[in-house]
Amino acid sequence: MKDSLFDLSGKVALVTGTSRGLGQYFARALAKAGADLAITSRDKNSLSKFAGEIHALGRRTFSAELDVRDHSSIQRAIAAIEDHFGKIDILVNNAGCNIRKPALDVTWDDWNTILDTNLRGSFFVAQAVARGMIQRGYGRIINIGSVTSVSGFAGLAPYGASRGGIKQLTMSLADDWGSHGVTVNCLAPGWFKTQQNRVLYDNAAWVEYISDRIPVKRPGLPDDLDGAIVFLASESSRYITGQTLLVDGGISTGATKATV
Repeated sequence: MKDSLFDLSGKVALVTGTSRGLGQYFARALAKAGADLAITSRDKNSLSKFAGEIHALGRRTFSAELDVRDHSSIQRAIAAIEDHFGKIDILVNNAGCNIRKPALDVTWDDWNTILDTNLRGSFFVAQAVARGMIQRGYGRIINIGSVTSVSGFAGLAPYGASRGGIKQLTMSLADDWGSHGVTVNCLAPGWFKTQQNRVLYDNAAWVEYISDRIPVKRPGLPDDLDGAIVFLASESSRYITGQTLLVDGGISTGATKATV
């Protein structure tokens, strides 16, 4: 029997940006905990294989086309998901992007692409989903941030600004919607290998450098996030809202090798 504090049976979770990367790991972890899944991508066809995987876990699944930079796309996708399942209990605001450049090379369009996707998109998806959650008096919203929500890294100025904004947005929405039974928290991964940053992991020297800065001495593995995402989606976190949970191996401590 599953621990009721972590059992998501009967819940419907929407995870945005699930055509690849950490979004699929979040969705898989929630499905294994009992949730039915709505998954999204700008290209709905890219979801077919993963939808089959979720279905094989014994969960209902629904795929929707969603471009978080397009307000009408957000409205259509949320309406379709609610029409299919009748509700959305859990939102994982995962869809995001990055353009890695030195600050002097960042263009106006680069900035808009990153902020419109990561920050504006997350807000308007949360807003659209929260309307139904507030009516039903229950919801779990998990905004995906990053260690860059609390720390600065060269070459990541717009990205860090967007993720810092996610942290602040999370606190504001938590205050807005807490009285309606909706919690809003931020899950902030550290250095995990994804499609966006895989080029870095091809550089052995960089992997050694970043591992040395992480107190547990390794980058994250995708299943290192499973417990955190289920925790924030479940009854076990019912009195936690407005918080940023860093799953980063300790790199945000700023620790470096001691010298004597």
